[in-house]
Parts: sequence; structure tokens; C-alpha cells
Amino acid sequence: MKITETSLPGVLLLTAKIYRDERGEFCETFNQKQMNEAGLPTNWLQDNFSLSRKNVLRGIHYQITQPQGKLVRVTQGAVLDVAVDLRRSSPAFGKHLAMELTAESGDMLWIPPGFGHAFLALSDPVGFAYKVTEYYSPAGERTVLWNDPDIAIAWPIETADAIVSGKDRAGAALKEAELFD
Repeated sequence: MKITETSLPGVLLLTAKIYRDERGEFCETFNQKQMNEAGLPTNWLQDNFSLSRKNVLRGIHYQITQPQGKLVRVTQGAVLDVAVDLRRSSPAFGKHLAMELTAESGDMLWIPPGFGHAFLALSDPVGFAYKVTEYYSPAGERTVLWNDPDIAIAWPIETADAIVSGKDRAGAALKEAELFD
């Protein structure tokens, strides 16, 4: 597995070797030894999966208590995946990384605790799987508005065409959100 630093400190791109032939394909999505050598978590507490149709936009989500690190990947289709640095003490505070992830590429993104996460389904359907380092905490869950102008994510969709949950439409502005120190 190849591990590459991204433009956002702490967020890493993991590229698995995919073996393809006439039968289909195979790839290793987790190897404890390689994760340990890269300084990444190996004690995952939950595996999660979502299925979305095209134009579904989920996020920007995070947990203020029990912050989660996430290892995300697409199992079917394609997404624009976004990580936002929500640590006030970080030199990259409020900055984001937007990257297309596809099932075909097999790329994964490591998003450490202290970051918000969002994605837009670019295909129909999208299977999205992610491992997390902490259990889901409904009381600690927070949402920053997905189209906050202070974050300025260049979503490749018109606002009216985005399929967004009520919770995500009601997200807090970055300057008003409860964030990390």
C-alpha cells in the first residue's frame, strides 16, 4: 500500500494495489503491519457503510466528544470527498481538501480526529465504507454547514440540485460552530 501526504496536514491518501484479471479484481484494504509502520490506527471500533444516490451530499460531520478518525473508501461509484480542519489551533484551520474517490481506483483517505468530513455522490449509486476510531456519539455529533462561504468548498453541483438532509441544511456556520481547540 502506498501512503501519500496531502495538502492538508494529517490527512493521508492510501492507495492499495489492485489485482485485476478476467475474473474481476482483488485488493487488500487493511494491513495492520503497514498501518502500524505508517503511524495510523489499527484499533477500529466501528465499520460503517452508506448507500447514496447521485447528488446526495452528506456532511460536514464530526463529533466534538469522542472525536473520530476515519478511514474512508468508495466500494461502488464515485464521490467528491472532503476533509475540513476544525482545530482552531491548527495553521490549516478552516482549510479543506476535496478529492475524488472512486471504487475503480481503490484509493482511501485517512481523516484524523479534529476534522470534519463530507462527501457528494457523483454517481448512482455510491457505496461508501469507513472505519472509525471511536464509537458514534449522538450527543457529541455536530454539523458545519456544507456550503459555508468561509470554507468555500467548490462543490460541482448547484445548491438546488444537492440532496441534503434536514440536519445538514441546519448545520452551523464555521464561525459559530462548536469546534476543537
